[in-house]
Amino acid sequence: MKPRILIDAIALLFPLTGIGRYTYEVANRLKNSSTIKYNYFYGYFSKNLLESNQKSNLKRVKSIIQKIPLLKKISRKILKLLSRFFTSKYDLYWQPNFIPDNGINADKIITSVHDFSFIHYRNFHPKERIEHIEKYFFKNVIKSDIIITGSNFTKKEILERLPFKENKIEVIYHGIDHNLFKVYKKPKVDFDLPQKYILSVGSIEPRKNLIGLLKAYNLLDKYLKQEYKLVLVGFKGWENCEIMEIIEKNKKSIHYLGFITDEELAKVYNLASIFVFPSFYEGFGLPPLEAMACGTPVVLSNSSSLPEVGGDAVVYCNPHNTDDIKEKIEIILTDKTLQKKLITKGLIQAKKFSWEKSAQEHLAIFQELLER
Repeated sequence: MKPRILIDAIALLFPLTGIGRYTYEVANRLKNSSTIKYNYFYGYFSKNLLESNQKSNLKRVKSIIQKIPLLKKISRKILKLLSRFFTSKYDLYWQPNFIPDNGINADKIITSVHDFSFIHYRNFHPKERIEHIEKYFFKNVIKSDIIITGSNFTKKEILERLPFKENKIEVIYHGIDHNLFKVYKKPKVDFDLPQKYILSVGSIEPRKNLIGLLKAYNLLDKYLKQEYKLVLVGFKGWENCEIMEIIEKNKKSIHYLGFITDEELAKVYNLASIFVFPSFYEGFGLPPLEAMACGTPVVLSNSSSLPEVGGDAVVYCNPHNTDDIKEKIEIILTDKTLQKKLITKGLIQAKKFSWEKSAQEHLAIFQELLER
């Protein structure tokens, strides 16, 4: 009889940013396994994995709930009740999003812990999220048999903050879809873009340090600002009023595209002159890899896990120093030789990371735990 694995897939009901993307890409590559039977939890139990671009009434309801803190809090309580009343027994339960549900009945539990931004940058998160994490994370995660994380940086933090031995923590790097994020010969998009632009991708929230980027861009030499506009991509996160006000006041030089499809995003990377990712803190960081795979030179923050992602293929900046961000942008924009060098190194670095490899490493851990 095939072992039964339950995957918490609630993150797939929202626009696919970090955790949702990770959940989908790994689960999608595991679903056709001939040796394991997979089920998915969306607040209800299903044998089917939602496609990343699949629309559903539940997704629409979720998008409404997400905007109203009280409804979000109530919905979480309802989900917990549903998990208790309608669950059957599973051999293994994988929670890719920090907090395993106590109501899931499983012999083994694997939890993915991505970072500790809710501790380091609690003011950068919605209050409702911090309350939920503080109430459930620490008491629930300790029931896990294995912790998976996306970087050695985060593994070190887990060892410092959670009562797990090193052999209970597995580092599995995230990946990218190389069939999508690649160099295109003649990329075209169906919306207006500046002829030359500096690109940054990520949710519009304080942790991404967009204020620092906007200030650095404003400090660029006048001739560079005239030649290169700034393009921002990402859904509107939280605590973003100041960022959106600056964007609104500088529409001639700053273009905000909002949330776009992955197909569109790959072409936007291709058309960019450089990519800048000055985030204060990341457990991994997918956008820099995507940019490198698309042949775009990268300026990357030197903080947290990001040097594990960038290797020697990027130019690093201090995210807390606006002048340094500005100087690193100028260095790349004004040095064609450096641009070519970074493009070549970036393509090589990006090939080290794939969702196929990540999924196989997850499967190996699942199988090993099931066999114990």
